[in-house]
Amino acid sequence: MRRRFLFAILGTVVLALVLSGTGTYLLLRRQAHHTAEASLRAEAESLVGLVANAADSPNGAALQQKKLVSGLRLEGIGVLVLGPAGVLRGDLPDGVAAGDVPKAMIESGTTFSGQRAGLTWAAASTPGVRGSTVTIVITRQTEAPRLPIGWFLIGGGLALAVGAAVAAWLSDTLTRPLRRAQAATLQIAGGDLSTRLPDPEPQAHDEVAELTRSINAMAAGLAHSRGLERQFLMSVSHDLRTPLTSIRGYADAITDGTATDPVVAARVISAESQRLSRLVGDLLDLARLDAHEFTLELRPVAVSEVVTDTTEGFRPTAEEAGITLTVIEPAHATASSIDPDRLAQAIANLVENGLKYATSALIVETRVGEQGEVHVQVADDGPGIAPADVAHVFERLYVTDRRPSRQVGGSGLGLAIVRELISGMGGQVWVESPATPDGRGARFVLAFPPLR
Repeated sequence: MRRRFLFAILGTVVLALVLSGTGTYLLLRRQAHHTAEASLRAEAESLVGLVANAADSPNGAALQQKKLVSGLRLEGIGVLVLGPAGVLRGDLPDGVAAGDVPKAMIESGTTFSGQRAGLTWAAASTPGVRGSTVTIVITRQTEAPRLPIGWFLIGGGLALAVGAAVAAWLSDTLTRPLRRAQAATLQIAGGDLSTRLPDPEPQAHDEVAELTRSINAMAAGLAHSRGLERQFLMSVSHDLRTPLTSIRGYADAITDGTATDPVVAARVISAESQRLSRLVGDLLDLARLDAHEFTLELRPVAVSEVVTDTTEGFRPTAEEAGITLTVIEPAHATASSIDPDRLAQAIANLVENGLKYATSALIVETRVGEQGEVHVQVADDGPGIAPADVAHVFERLYVTDRRPSRQVGGSGLGLAIVRELISGMGGQVWVESPATPDGRGARFVLAFPPLR
């Protein structure tokens, strides 16, 4: 890029020199022609002035004019005499054609000039004796001005040298940030996510400054994602290891005959297997959502019916945990275009999450918004969510310091699946905390557009 930039600047300098030199030469040539014509016109007018003085002479005006005309012709100056009868006598100088000096111009008495093949001529007329008109035609060879090639080459060489120096400096200055950016991206691609470029000035908003900010933001995002991925892998590994340990322990006890109650051991194995199955299923769901292979069959559905049916399925679990589960249905219809099975999955994940953290109550409410949109709220009276965690609770890799009050099952990936499902159905999901007047609890809200 530096070489192309250097050649581009030098090419521009050379082109500017050629154009300026050519333009200067053409202007000088034109000015020389104009100067030559003006000089000849002045000389011609001076000569016809002599003729006019001779014609006004009181002593032999005709003789005086004839002598003057003869003398001018001897000097090689063309003299034309137009008689009163319209007869034109006299010869034109070499190089001037009869068409260059028309009779109409002579009769008008004006001064005119022209050029032909390097020859410049001028003609001036004045009244002569006995009603005649005398026209003086003078010529001069004009040469095109010589271009100062030597000085031009010296000046052009100096200009090229200065241009090369400026081009080298500019190319290095302008491409240095890009080279740094290239080196930084190579380091980031190689796994060094701590690489950062020097931060530009806050008031800088040019392309290089924005590129620098983008690369630094990308590196920071990748580093953050890697940290979340490690936390996620540790969490999933723990969730997998715990049930596997129980399954293996009880299976070995049954095999060795040391299990005091094989039925209880089998129930534990079954429960832990279901837990593993749920975790694997959630991981597969997330993978399908990322690959856009998750099928959604959208159709008009009464949202409140799906919410109520799904929530009522958790009532035994809530009663066993001592949680008051309240379902509030709207007074008006709450229809929207959704996939009822996927909505039920999302509601189940939210209710399951709420039962983990609720202290004594969990409220599930469906209502209609001011613009006809459908809202589903799942609110608990648990410890709430820290302000720093509110924006991240739906991230699949995010681990918070919030600890559940009890284990109700699940894989810990439910909220991430909820966000993906609701977004896929054209809805929105967010969390509000605190949710109670005493500063406790959390409220998860789903919003769906009304039917059109």
